Amino acid sequence: MSLIETSQLSKTYGSGPQAVYALSDANVKIEQGEFVAIMGPSGSGKSTLLYLMGGLDRPSGGKVTLAGNDLSTLGDKALSQLRRQKLGLVFQFFNLLPVLSAQENVAMPLLLDGVARAMAMSRAQAALSQVGVGDRLTHRPAELSGGQQQRVAIARALVINPTLILADEPTGNLDSTASDEIITLLRRAVDEWGRTMVMVTHDPRIAAHADRIIFLKDGRIIDENRMGGQSSADAIRERLGRMALV
Repeated sequence: MSLIETSQLSKTYGSGPQAVYALSDANVKIEQGEFVAIMGPSGSGKSTLLYLMGGLDRPSGGKVTLAGNDLSTLGDKALSQLRRQKLGLVFQFFNLLPVLSAQENVAMPLLLDGVARAMAMSRAQAALSQVGVGDRLTHRPAELSGGQQQRVAIARALVINPTLILADEPTGNLDSTASDEIITLLRRAVDEWGRTMVMVTHDPRIAAHADRIIFLKDGRIIDENRMGGQSSADAIRERLGRMALV
């Protein structure tokens, strides 16, 4: 069984002549241990697909099955619990709480799930060490570089031992050096730490680290193949150009 499977997945905003079809009839299967990149121009439905797969938004049609759970059958409470226990999230702008230290930010998902504070802080320290910022436990986000903040965000995603990590443009707010470090870390999360990764990116250089790339245009999947991990960024750019996605 696939870790994630979508069937005729659609998302529409509004109705009638003003309706916006953000995603139409998307059928996707993602296996345990895969690193999948989603690419396409702005407004193509990349983030919409990502959020629907993680139960962060409700579809207008079709369904998502995550780790054997049909998300359409879950109420808000059960869906929230599933996300807390199985889903790690990494965003472009880090989404760290500015008044909390790095360790406190990472411990927060555990605390919200009822883990005792001492245990949550211990696991947060271990996660921060795992991603290379174990010496920044007491630093607040404003005291960290962009790359360090994203490492903290990745530690926060990893600390719950998630089944799946969803990353929305995780390098989009970083310079090239920090971007290289972050994508290497995400690749390690798959190869060494056994996670499954689905990542939205506009950057062919970053997508080249994935095992598979899903290409979207105007809310529809128009191609899907295993060119990522074995292909150069230039080859991906060429393919994007042929499909008029750039």
